[in-house]
Amino acid sequence: MKQMTFRLLAVLLLSMGYLMGKAQNYDNFKVSSYIRAQDVLRMKDKAFLEKTWETVSSQVELDKMYIETHRDSIVVDEKTLKDVIKFFRSKGLEVGGGITYTISEPNDFQTFSYARQPDREFVQYVAEYTARFFDDFILDDFFFIDVKNDDEIAAKGDRSWTEYRLELMSKAGKELVVDPAHKVNPKCKVIIKYPNWYDHFHGLGFDLDKEPKYFDGLWTGTETRDPAGNQHLQNYLSYNVIRYFDNIAPGKNGGGWVDAGGIHMGVDRYAEQVHLTMLTKTPEIILWNFMQLNDVAIDARYHRKEWQGSGTSFDFDSMKASTLAGVAAYTLRQVDGFLGKLGNPVGLASYKPYHSSGEDFLQNYLGMIGLPQDMHPEFLQNQKQILLTQQAAKDPSIMDKIRTQLKNGGDVIITTGLLKAIKDDIADVCELYCGDLKAIVDDFGRYGKSEREFIIPQVKYFTNDSWEVVSAGRPLYGGVSGYPVLLRNAYSNGTLYVLTIPDDFGNLYDYPAGALNVIRRFMSKGLDLYIEGPAKVALFPYDNRTFVVENFNDYPVTVKACFNVETRTMENLQTGEQIPADTAFELPPHSYKAFRY
Repeated sequence: MKQMTFRLLAVLLLSMGYLMGKAQNYDNFKVSSYIRAQDVLRMKDKAFLEKTWETVSSQVELDKMYIETHRDSIVVDEKTLKDVIKFFRSKGLEVGGGITYTISEPNDFQTFSYARQPDREFVQYVAEYTARFFDDFILDDFFFIDVKNDDEIAAKGDRSWTEYRLELMSKAGKELVVDPAHKVNPKCKVIIKYPNWYDHFHGLGFDLDKEPKYFDGLWTGTETRDPAGNQHLQNYLSYNVIRYFDNIAPGKNGGGWVDAGGIHMGVDRYAEQVHLTMLTKTPEIILWNFMQLNDVAIDARYHRKEWQGSGTSFDFDSMKASTLAGVAAYTLRQVDGFLGKLGNPVGLASYKPYHSSGEDFLQNYLGMIGLPQDMHPEFLQNQKQILLTQQAAKDPSIMDKIRTQLKNGGDVIITTGLLKAIKDDIADVCELYCGDLKAIVDDFGRYGKSEREFIIPQVKYFTNDSWEVVSAGRPLYGGVSGYPVLLRNAYSNGTLYVLTIPDDFGNLYDYPAGALNVIRRFMSKGLDLYIEGPAKVALFPYDNRTFVVENFNDYPVTVKACFNVETRTMENLQTGEQIPADTAFELPPHSYKAFRY
């Protein structure tokens, strides 16, 4: 009788967990993983399934598993799918579905041809099939089109590929995926996961304007991997891209998604992607994928970097991990310890209109030199400052917005890329010119000298109409000529600034600390604070007088927080240590510190 009562109680508690939502394993977020279709099929072997689960679950606590039904023309059969769902539910996990709409990933991520009726019918079938088993499912990265077969060429007609693909995929998402899934399962939440290359989305049919309005949710790819890889994505993007998608669809961005890419640089690189994702205060992270958590073995010979043992945030020697799962767990537990003390992220407002191009991914380079970014698809009114890159030229009324911002007493910061794009119109505010002339520079005068020469565009202006705040030459003092790096011009009640962007954005990291300090000071008027220190140090401010500073360099750096508001002390949120607000502090390589002031 007692045994039966215990069993009934257990069943009741388990049922309540499903109804009320199982208590998650972490205080500030949910941690999930994802199983590819080909790996789901391998789980027909119960021993394989048990063994992989034991390896992963012994190192990282998971709250949810996303189980894929299709990838690369593989569809998981119903029996296997049900068995795998049952297994993970028996372990106390929530389950969701996943779809990857690829014909062949190895063949340059070959997608379906949405101008071909058989492909369209199959895409719809997979959505309907998946909705039968899950109350939510995610479309992995590939709900775009990259084929240019004869059918697609004929369907495109006289339109550009961007125009054609945006219209094609916006309709396909609703007609072939969302509506059919809802018809099969009205409770099903259909989520689109957007990858990390957001500045190029429109060229392949991802529509950040229309799609978030009819998909039930979206998800964010925060994989920055190796910045020297073929995508050239800077570390800061792991944070910045979530903030951008949060601003596109407030309340609909479900979380961030990382993978093992870049681990050849050391496990610090993977850990950075994980904690940068969580610094956005996103509610969930997907550790892609389950088999990587199981299979990627951690070996000190390859994954322990030379700066380990110097007091870094990620301490390889204290981490107990045999596979990638343990690295994720160590990192997540660490950030979970202070994340709840942080408020909502804030930064320098930056305007990126939908489907805009120009100075691609520049905001991430600016984030890496200590300028906190807050990208929006609309021009925010009544800001103390707003940053406009070349992308803002997509807006035909951009000059009206610039004039209004300045007349209202706010600052406008434009890059040399935008100055070139609106060179005739900007003359109504300030007669400036930036053409094809270049300058080789390495000397910033009293603000320091770069360790290498690099190329910047030459900005021309009328003497005494505009003023150089930061200049550079070769050399600047005792040289022949200098060129503006940060220029200011008063207009009405505000100030127009021009920020010179090197031809190679990476040369922003070559600016000496003295020059960066001045640039940060002039470009942080709307924030409580800015930092002084070298490049490749990022600032993450929040709206409750807290902030995080992170060093992405391979060596320790000294950083000072400079406040635009009155404050006397700072408290280290990880150690409780109190220090005077004007105290410089050291950051070990690839490490961060969190403060309250």
